[in-house]
Order: sequence, then structure tokens, then C-alpha cells
Amino acid sequence: MAKTTLTTSAGAPIADDNNSISAGHRGPLTFDNFRMFEKLAHFNRERIPERVVHARGSGAYGTFTLEKDLSGYTIADFLQGSGTATEVFVRFSTVGGGQDSSDYARDPRGFAVKFYTGRGNFDMVGNNTPVFFLNDPAKFPDFVHSQKKNPQTNLPDPAAMYEFWANHPQSLHQATILMSDRGVPFSYRHMHGFSSHTLSFWNADGERFWVKWHFKARQGIRTVTDEEAGRLDPAGAQRDLVEAIERGDHPRWSVELQIMAEAEARDYPINPFDLTKVWPYEDYPLIRIGTLELNRNVENYFAETEQAAFAPSNLVPGIGASPDKMLQARLIAYQDAHRYRLSANFNQIPVNQPRCPVNNYQRDGVMTGGCPVAHGANFYPNDAVEQGAPAPAAEFGEPPMPLESDAWVGPHSQDDEDYFTQAGDLFRIMSDDQKNQLANNIAGGLVHATASVRARMLAQYEQADADYAARVSAAMGRMEAAA
Repeated sequence: MAKTTLTTSAGAPIADDNNSISAGHRGPLTFDNFRMFEKLAHFNRERIPERVVHARGSGAYGTFTLEKDLSGYTIADFLQGSGTATEVFVRFSTVGGGQDSSDYARDPRGFAVKFYTGRGNFDMVGNNTPVFFLNDPAKFPDFVHSQKKNPQTNLPDPAAMYEFWANHPQSLHQATILMSDRGVPFSYRHMHGFSSHTLSFWNADGERFWVKWHFKARQGIRTVTDEEAGRLDPAGAQRDLVEAIERGDHPRWSVELQIMAEAEARDYPINPFDLTKVWPYEDYPLIRIGTLELNRNVENYFAETEQAAFAPSNLVPGIGASPDKMLQARLIAYQDAHRYRLSANFNQIPVNQPRCPVNNYQRDGVMTGGCPVAHGANFYPNDAVEQGAPAPAAEFGEPPMPLESDAWVGPHSQDDEDYFTQAGDLFRIMSDDQKNQLANNIAGGLVHATASVRARMLAQYEQADADYAARVSAAMGRMEAAA
């Protein structure tokens, strides 16, 4: 096989990469060590800011194959015609820990899918749970702070976690899932994924539908206990995904939707845009639309998985947002996070590049790798439009978003929402063993909280189900007696 010549980043061949240039055998280095300087300068810059959340992740490429034509619901091109195949990149992640954390932390898992469609990238940025801890984004920084290490000791602080949850009953549903037997997935292949948020479709007639995405693992659900997690390889989930794809055991998910007509949302007794709530399947059954398969590993973890930039604002014609308050904030926050970490031109990084032409008037900024066809203008409107310069296309316009009638602008509390019924419903469908696991997992952290926090949390469990509170209280009593 022919040899490959080592080069500088500018492509110049390198004759010697082992020895720096010095003034004599024992002398100091000279200033013409530009090859060494390049290596050291690059080395100093090989880390970018870590994601505040979802820092530890694993990614792979694959294909989404549509099995049910959705043209009656949406004009999205990749959802037209059974058999349509779309390339995807999927990133899984833990949420609270840093890059040095374990794949087996008790933590939600990120489940983000980038669809490289013919009309731009659609990012479904979700989790492995159908709900979240919050329904108002103003509390998100506080929530994350409470889940991370103590700012003074830099140690895990379960008391802070429960203090936040005690003050925010909206977290009860998600916290119940987190502390259940499903709180620690064995692998990324053995967990479901959800958009969690309500998104929207609109069709060629301008009709809107509210939609929730579900990705059901065909490998089945597999989880581990805290004790089992402590014995597993901290990089086990990443290793499992890489090795499964390498041996041809390609993980698959059934892609399913819940669809609600726009008019139905107005009178539905559950707020369909509340991220702490699910839509019961008996009201909105799952509709299977296709298969997601992962079949190709990344070749450069940093360039691809670490620099992959998902954003809920990456929407395409036929798919839109909803009045979900958490989603509305993410439309801004995610793009802003990527500009901070990766520069204003993060979408020019290959893993983020659309597979369709990009035509806009953005030219400058850090990491500009090229630009659309030049037409002598970097603004719109301009006189070059007649010669092919980019211009808007009205046929891709989204129908107006409905608002509440007589809506007043101001801070609207959601404290009077029912945050207990769905958490109680979840508890009641658990087996006796699952209920005990849940109680023990909660008690292990809650036992460190103050008496006031304990009382408020037990009151929440009581409102969900009396047996829920009784089991947690009993588990804490056993732990205190054994201490």
C-alpha cells in the first residue's frame, strides 16, 4: 500500500515530526520551529466549552424509513410517500453530569435525532422520557443548578435536588420516572425516545395538527439498579452502541406519533402544551409511521458527536412549534448555546451541514468555511434576485399560530395545574417490586434533606397516591434505623 505523507494543516509535507529544531545537540530551540509551534498551538485549543447539560454523549448515523404516507397531515418532504428514506444523525446523552461522569448515572437520557431532509435539517431534540421536570423555562437554570454539584464543596448534593422538587410540584411526574426502575438504562439501544414537547404539522390546505413523537426501542427496554450500575464500566453505554453497530447488530426504533386536531386542543381537559403531562393513549393512540435504524459509527468523535449541534428551532416546511412554553424558550436557547460553543457558523461543520443547498446572506464570522453563491449582495431585498439571488418562497409559509381568545400579556402562574394525577397513575401501574424500587431510590436521597423538605415531598407523594407516600416514608425509616 502506498505511503501517506504527513503534512502541516496547510498541506505542506513534513520531513521530521520527532525532533524539534535546536541550536546544536544540547542547545536551545530556535524560532523557526513553526511545525512544532503549530502542533502545540493546536493542542492548546483542542477543547471547546463543555455543554452545561447533555455533556457526555454518544452518536451514530443511520436512516429513517417512512412506512406511512403523511401528506394528509404535513407538507414535510421526508414524510411523503411510503418507503421514503432520510439520513439521520442521532446523539444520546446523560444530562446532568460532565464529560467525566458515568454512563450509568441515575439521570434522564437525551435522545436527539437530526433528519437531513431535502428542505433543511429537522431536529427532534427530546429525551428518553415523555415528560420533563418543568413547564416554565424561567426555572430551568435553577433546576439544573440544584441537580449539579454543590457550589461550595463540588460534591453531589441530593438534599438540594429534593429542596428544588419540594418547591416545584410540577417536577413530580418526571421525578417519579427518574427514581423508578427505568431511571438507569442499561444501554442507549434499550430505551425509548420521545419528543416530549408537542410539535405541529401543517398540510397543503393550511390545516394544523398537534403532534408528539415516540421512538420505541425494538431491542426492548433494559435497565439496571443503582447497585448494578456501580459495577458497570462507566463508558459501557458508549461501548455497547459502538460495538453493536460494528458487528452489524444495528439498533432500531419504531417511530410512532400521537396526533391531535388543532380544534381539539381548545377543550381538551389536559393542557396539551404542558411538558409535565402526557396525552393518554386511550385518547390519542400511537400511529406507527416508520423505522429508525442506526448503522454507521462516527469516524471522529470530536468532529462529529461533540460538535453535533441540535436545536428545536431547526424546523422544516410542514413542521412547526407549539405554545409549549419550554419549547418556545428552547427555540432561542439552543441556537445561542451552539454559537457560544462552536461559533456563529456552527451549521457549516460537516455533521451539522444540511444535505440540501444553503442559500442565504450570511457571509462573515468565526469558522466561515465558504458561502452560498455570490451575487454581489449580502442583503435582501436586492436587484440580483432576478438573476437567481436567494428570495423567500411564500408557498412554504406556516399557518398562523392560534392564541387564546382575550389573552393578556403578563406572568401567568401554573401553580394550580394538577401535577399529581398522572404521577399517581404511573405509580399505580407499577408492580409491587417496582414500587419498592421507586421508594428506596427516593429515600436514598430524601433522607439527606431537611425535615421541611421531607414533609413537603411526602405531601406530594400523598396527593399522587397514599401508598406512594407510605412506601417512601417507610423506606426512609428503615435507612435511618440502620444508620
